[in-house]
Amino acid sequence: MSTDTAPPALAPAEASARAEAPTRLVRPGALYGLVFFAGTGSMATEMCASRLLAPYFGSSTMIWANIIGLILVALSLGYWVGGRLADRWPSKRLLGFLVLAGAVITAAVPFAAKPFLDITINGIDSVSTGAVLGSFFASVVLFVPSVLLLGTVTPFAIRIGIADMQKAGSTAGRIFALSTAGSLIGTFLPAIVTIPLVGTQRTLIGAAAVIAAAACLLLGWKWVFVPVVLAGLIAIPPGAVKAAAGLIYEKESRYQFVQVVQREDDTRFLFLNEGFAVHSIWRPNTVLTGGEWDMFLTVPPLMDRQVKRIAILGNAGGTTARAFGVYYPDIAIDGVEIDPTVNAVAKKYFGEGDNVRLSVVTADARPFLQAATEKYDLIFIDAYRQPYVPFYLATADFFKECRDHLAPDGIVALNVSTVPGDDRLSRAVSGTLATQFPLVMKWPALRFNQLVLGFAQDTDRSVLAQRAAQAPEDVLPLTGLLTKDWTQVAPIKDYWTDDRCPVEWITDRMIIWYGVSGKDRAEQLLPTAP
Repeated sequence: MSTDTAPPALAPAEASARAEAPTRLVRPGALYGLVFFAGTGSMATEMCASRLLAPYFGSSTMIWANIIGLILVALSLGYWVGGRLADRWPSKRLLGFLVLAGAVITAAVPFAAKPFLDITINGIDSVSTGAVLGSFFASVVLFVPSVLLLGTVTPFAIRIGIADMQKAGSTAGRIFALSTAGSLIGTFLPAIVTIPLVGTQRTLIGAAAVIAAAACLLLGWKWVFVPVVLAGLIAIPPGAVKAAAGLIYEKESRYQFVQVVQREDDTRFLFLNEGFAVHSIWRPNTVLTGGEWDMFLTVPPLMDRQVKRIAILGNAGGTTARAFGVYYPDIAIDGVEIDPTVNAVAKKYFGEGDNVRLSVVTADARPFLQAATEKYDLIFIDAYRQPYVPFYLATADFFKECRDHLAPDGIVALNVSTVPGDDRLSRAVSGTLATQFPLVMKWPALRFNQLVLGFAQDTDRSVLAQRAAQAPEDVLPLTGLLTKDWTQVAPIKDYWTDDRCPVEWITDRMIIWYGVSGKDRAEQLLPTAP
């Protein structure tokens, strides 16, 4: 008598689940590693994208919106494409080649960026369409392809990684968790460690090499030469971010790109980020520049007493403070600049130490002012990244803080950008300032710069003109133009606040209008000799 027994019959639901369960196509460890490093690479690309674009288009909120939005679009397309490919060809080799292609494109980005962005910025500059449009097209060409390919990993990994339908949910959750963990590493590691330490180019190449190595876990060791070659590219020294004649210094700081250019006459210029506007200037034989820094020299005479202490929010290379050391040597100055690299450059290349009454403070302008315990006679605000104004330095809330930190008869002075025929930005800023100050005056000092003055004490304009006539001899021509051409500004009803300040929108409309209005091309923004 046989003792063999038939196996127990499976329940219909269990039999159906087993019949539909796929066979695992790849080792879990290799797949999870690939998912993790693909997430790292996609976010490292996004972080480096801002650094590559900043020298050409700046780093305003609108630029970041372009980068983040297009990265999300690329990832979404990658998810869709990856899911379709995985259903049709659930092959680990196909996934490996997709990731390998993404790694190679990522490594190529820093080398393709400079010539492409040079062409882009020349075209954008020719039609004056502004930074938003230029950064949009640059992001599409440079960053979307690689991120799209890396975006195919997650749905593809879920499709080929599920061996048991009973555990499909936990497998998918593990894959998403690893992808997110990789994205976190790709966000913080470049920003905090690798970009400041080795720069943007090597950060991108290093991320590409790691991604390619992860792809080899699926493709086999015969493909290991690809990550080795990519890693070898790290040895290539980064070129000048934006090569310029007379470039004597260039560094990528934690906040921005910093460049110093010297002309044949030994005049030096400080460029930050977008590389068009000059943020500081140094001349070997004079402190006068012929540029917007000279505007601030007209302000001290407008007070009916000796000015004792001022704050310059946005000290940059110290051009204004240097001039004050010559024409107003008794005034103590707190020069506030957020970037320690700029402060070091100011000391080495721009004669920051020429004014012994200058105290340099490394801090953000508004937090510095909030923490200040003393009153200032004058507050100068020149912390704008041309042509964009940081929104939190152009609101009624900020201007109230300025007035609270001024002497009862103090003055706040702002350098505001404009374009010929369109001063809507200065109107908005000055009109907002007028909600907090009893008297606000605006002076169109230059084609692209206006000086906006807020007086904590209402004073007759004829009295101010008399005071201006007592300025130092070299400054008298400027004070004469100031009191001749300035106009009073009334408060605006729709003033800007910390909650709503559409400064980027206003600025881009201003630039686009200037480009399409048929105006003549603007001259170079480099100041002329005084």
